[in-house]
Amino acid sequence: MNAGNPPQMPTTGMPISMPVAMVYLCADCGEDNEIKPKEPIRCRTCGHRVLYKKRTARMVQFEAR
Repeated sequence: MNAGNPPQMPTTGMPISMPVAMVYLCADCGEDNEIKPKEPIRCRTCGHRVLYKKRTARMVQFEAR
């Protein structure tokens, strides 16, 4: 038995990453906003509640049939 030590989690070799803030664009003032999960959806500059997700920089390709 483990006296006084917390239980150890098995390691799988993959690091656990923290949630990353996403960058959104305000529809009213055009300001960039970094919003983390569980944060209210609101522009930090003007308070507007409509934000657009920025387009990814990596190439995305789909196969159409």
